[in-house]
Order: sequence, then C-alpha cells, then structure tokens
Amino acid sequence: MSLAYDSDIAPMAALMADRARAAMLTALLDGRPLAAGELARVAGVSPQTASAHLGKLLDGGLVSVVQQGRWRYYRLAGDEVAAVIEALSRISPDVEVKGLRQSRLARRLHTARTCYDHLAGEAGVALFAALVDGGMIEPDAGRPVETGVPYETTDKGEHRFEEIGLDLPALRGRRRRFAGACLDWTERRPHLNGALGAALTTRMIDLGWFERGRERRALLVTDDGLTGLADSFGCVLAPH
Repeated sequence: MSLAYDSDIAPMAALMADRARAAMLTALLDGRPLAAGELARVAGVSPQTASAHLGKLLDGGLVSVVQQGRWRYYRLAGDEVAAVIEALSRISPDVEVKGLRQSRLARRLHTARTCYDHLAGEAGVALFAALVDGGMIEPDAGRPVETGVPYETTDKGEHRFEEIGLDLPALRGRRRRFAGACLDWTERRPHLNGALGAALTTRMIDLGWFERGRERRALLVTDDGLTGLADSFGCVLAPH
C-alpha cells in the first residue's frame, strides 16, 4: 500500500490530539520549564495522570526534562515543536471567551506574548516589519520576504543589534537556524524567530523593554521599551 506522505505524521498527531497533553504543550510555549505538578493543574488532571501523559510526550520526543536537584522540569524539545503548535493554532477554532478575565487575557496575548522563546503578537509582527522595512534584516540569498526562509542581518542591522548587546557571531555558531520568520498565530503576519529572535527577546526583557505578565506567555511593553524600540529599530508601538 502506498502512502500519501513521506513522513509518518500519525503518531505525532495522536500525541497532540489528547486535550490534556495539548494543554500541557500549549503551556510550555512560554519557553520556561514547568514542573509536573504545574502541568497537571494546567491540564486539569491528577498528578498520576499528568505523569503518564508526560511519559508519552517524552517518548514521542515532544518534550525534554531539565533536572534541578531532586526536581524535574519539563520543556518543549525545541523550537520546531513550538512552530508546529503555533501552526496548529492558526488553523484551529478559537477558544470561546467566557468572562471579563478571559477577554483581558486574550487581548494581552494578542498585544505581546512569547512564542516559545521569541516575541510574538502585535509587538512581534511590528518589530519584524520595522527590521525589514528599515533594512536591518533581509531574506538570505535574495529570496522574497516570506515565512519559512532564512534571514540575515545587513551591515546596518549588525550595528543596531550589537549596540544593544547582542553577540551575533556567537548566535551564528549555534546549531539552530540564525534567523527566520514564522506566521503569527493571532496576527497572520510574520514575526522573527531563530537564534536571533530568541536572543533579541531575552535582551529586550533584560533591558526592561518588556516585562513578563502575571499570565503565562503574556508580555507587557514598558515606557522604556516604547522608546528603545523606536530609537533602535524604528518600531513604533501604541502604549497600552
């Protein structure tokens, strides 16, 4: 019997199809490792059930374990797993918003959030557009501006990124793609990913341009961030 695809996607699809495991994977899009107990609460299951689900995700290669002393923390196995989850989010129906609290959270996630380890939401796509329009990054090898292709920094971009403290040679030395674009789940426009996107997001948080919100994945742009983004990259965000 011939198959209609080159890779056996069914096992991965089955792992993600369970609602409890899907909730755990989505929670881990924050990029920070979580303990099994935290993931059990997120998924609304018992610790024993959570342990069984995490064992399946580990065996399937979708999550990895970080050991700190006697404690085990789980995280997504890599940015490729995060990209798949974000892609599924784009073609999935929205969760029904019930109540003011959920409505406010949805608004904050649309405004600025982490997509695994890089900036997403309105702020993420605005920054990507500013970097492209400002001549600081461009598709590698002269390809058209689109998602799924590698990006490189220009001389202007090298200067701007180094000005805020990024070590670009070190980022290029990583096994991860240096820079790319992925289609944003909420905005349907690209934001910056790869080693550059992750390092830039971490640096902006360190500089106080963004603060982590009380809700997982949510980011809040600060007054310093509004100024820094505009001065360094020509990215103008509306204050919230």
